[in-house]
Amino acid sequence: MRKKTAAMMMGIVMSLTMLAGCGAGTEGNSRDSAFEAENITVRIGSLKGPTSMGLVCLMDRSDKGEAAQAYEFTMTAAADELLPAMISGDLDIALVPANVASILYNKTEGGISVIDINTLGVLYMVSGDDTIKSMEDLKGRTVYLTGKGTTPDYVLHYLLKENGLTEEDVTLEYKSEATEVAALLAKTPEAIGVLPQPFVTAACSQNENLVVVMDLTEQWNRVQETNAAVKDGPRSQLVTGVTVVRNGFLEEHKAAVDQFMEEHAASAAYANEHVEEAAELVAAAGIIEKAPVAVKAMPKCNITYIDGNDMRYALEGYLSVLCEQDASSVGGSLPGENFYYINER
Repeated sequence: MRKKTAAMMMGIVMSLTMLAGCGAGTEGNSRDSAFEAENITVRIGSLKGPTSMGLVCLMDRSDKGEAAQAYEFTMTAAADELLPAMISGDLDIALVPANVASILYNKTEGGISVIDINTLGVLYMVSGDDTIKSMEDLKGRTVYLTGKGTTPDYVLHYLLKENGLTEEDVTLEYKSEATEVAALLAKTPEAIGVLPQPFVTAACSQNENLVVVMDLTEQWNRVQETNAAVKDGPRSQLVTGVTVVRNGFLEEHKAAVDQFMEEHAASAAYANEHVEEAAELVAAAGIIEKAPVAVKAMPKCNITYIDGNDMRYALEGYLSVLCEQDASSVGGSLPGENFYYINER
């Protein structure tokens, strides 16, 4: 009985240590001896943007030797830099755009699985014209957004269609980068642009005439609530970023993957509950240049942690929307059931 009680107390202590704040001190190293005996380092790649904001607490704990296992983090500016590393086996886990995960699944013939959703919608419609209240108000107007065939393009087309609008009703003008859209809005505030965070916060901070006129995540959810085809079943969500794992690594080191998922969940929760402290880490990581800007942007970045069947329903529906518009956006076809790792803990 004493042995069982001691084991239970040890489990509770380890859980509390993992959930403690990034700056919390610990006596000694909290790393589990089971993982030390396995002698592995989990190699994680992520993008310099909102998809990494929920990871900064874990990065900080890892740097301090306070994480439950050894991690090696690599942050890049573009998903194109992560995909070859995942395919070659140089990375074990990666945080990537949702549709890129599907493309990677198809490219590797089912060689990766998605383990969680780390970021929901980060797209907003920005303008100096605050009379725009709904998608219907865009009729006869021009909307500026980043390149054709990108996530903002697919999302906007879906929302226009579901609100009875076409490109004959709304003119879409494409720019190569979000910075170009932001620069255009700075010069012409009455124009309408679609921007992701943190560009939204930066643009509005630099020009007091600009405001967020629509949250595209809210618009997506509204469609899900009113669309007869989906309202009686599981609803999709506007998903920006997901976390994927190489199946070869998952098969050999399932316990390490499960441990990462727990620590990722705690890290994301910290980013949402301790914004000012997390903003300092975001700035230190170079994701956003200044912490005060990060403080304003982070609550609007929809940092989250969703796994299990909730992850599957949200992501499956989102990828289906993209696939209906352009199958190449998800790698040619929707992923199979083995794409979704449902961790039964």
